[in-house]
Amino acid sequence: MAKVAGDIQGIAKIPELKRRILITFLFLAVYRLGVHVPVPGVRSWLFGQWVEQGQDSILGLVNMFSGGALKQMSVFALGIMPYISASIILQLLTVVVPTLERLSKEGEQGRRVITQYTRYGTVLLSIIQGFGIAVGLEGLKVTVSDPGVLQSMGLAVATEVPVVLAGGFGFKLMTVLSLTAGTAFIMWLGEQITERGIGNGISLIIFAGIVVGIPTAVLAEFARGVGAGGGLLMLILIVAVTFFVVWIERSQRRIPVQYAKRVVGRRVYGGQSSHLPLKLNTAGVIPPIFASSLLMFPMTVGQFVDHPWVDTIRGYLSPGSIVYSIVYVALIIFFCYFYTAIQFNPNDVADNMKKNGGYIPGIRPGQRTAEYIDKVLSRLTFWGGIYVSMVCLLPTLLMREGVSFFFGGTSLLIVVGVALDTVSQIETHLIARNYEGLTAKRRIRGRR
Repeated sequence: MAKVAGDIQGIAKIPELKRRILITFLFLAVYRLGVHVPVPGVRSWLFGQWVEQGQDSILGLVNMFSGGALKQMSVFALGIMPYISASIILQLLTVVVPTLERLSKEGEQGRRVITQYTRYGTVLLSIIQGFGIAVGLEGLKVTVSDPGVLQSMGLAVATEVPVVLAGGFGFKLMTVLSLTAGTAFIMWLGEQITERGIGNGISLIIFAGIVVGIPTAVLAEFARGVGAGGGLLMLILIVAVTFFVVWIERSQRRIPVQYAKRVVGRRVYGGQSSHLPLKLNTAGVIPPIFASSLLMFPMTVGQFVDHPWVDTIRGYLSPGSIVYSIVYVALIIFFCYFYTAIQFNPNDVADNMKKNGGYIPGIRPGQRTAEYIDKVLSRLTFWGGIYVSMVCLLPTLLMREGVSFFFGGTSLLIVVGVALDTVSQIETHLIARNYEGLTAKRRIRGRR
């Protein structure tokens, strides 16, 4: 307790860090308030009942990533997923479109242009998804059987009640504008947190949406009659998986690096041994987020469209099915390699090592060093992708036992990963000002 109090005092002594943390909490609080602002013209309580009925389907996953906004049918119902989908599309196009590739290499100015294109793409995807949801809501009817609700509505027997108060072009336009504006506002909040707060804004928004739903999920599990024994077993499972995720996330392969001695004037530089740390999971939480976003984009629209072939596709890609699991794992492994290739360039590392007189024992500096680093990194990425896939497929096994999505691997991986990243950034500010940090005797290793 004394150590924690000392850490808090250390944070309080740094005005900039304290300001960044307060700004982060403020923006997250604004996000949580927006979750409770409903889309006009929708019986949100009735729509919430329909979402609860499909909690173990794709709706549960979408509702989790939106922080419960989908169940409320709020202006934030689309969540941050359109922005993530647009980012994926832009990053893929950067590899194949020469103009975007040149922009990505132009430094800060080029990144700003790509970020602007991502914003435009986010708005476009939000309009498409918003229109699909608006059309689906107009045809959606939910059976009301609660006596109190029936009496308040002037009905005597169980009746199918439309979710929309009054359909038409005006409702479609209002829904599209509301959902698009909500997503754009979340995107702005994420960028502000990244720039003015602490941590990655988009990841923290997803983190906040998952964490606030954990208490409700725990109560729901006990309401299902889990019992004390089942609850204890579930707690042990969650703690064990959490420790496993933390252990893997902090694991790294250290490649030994030797620096030759250099004489500059009267001083001798180099001659020491070091290492090049390579994370087992270099891509972090990005692959499961990207994979989930790509799977949820067509499924969110398809959930509101009543058509035979749409129902067939939705059945194949519903969480828990074999096709869904195969596609999900394939996307995770693909994005592990893709995002690692974007974040880590073996050629640049080998060139910088050679310029500074460094070399890997037994490996010739230059191209051979780059090939060796790429080989090691490819193997690590493969096993990292397998690890992420195993953790993220945990919901499939838990769903068969009736356990909530909030105890699944994807949410757990995101929560643990974002928490480690945020604590690492806070600790970096503390260490930069001669404070010990939040981790006692050793520092948390960054995820990248």
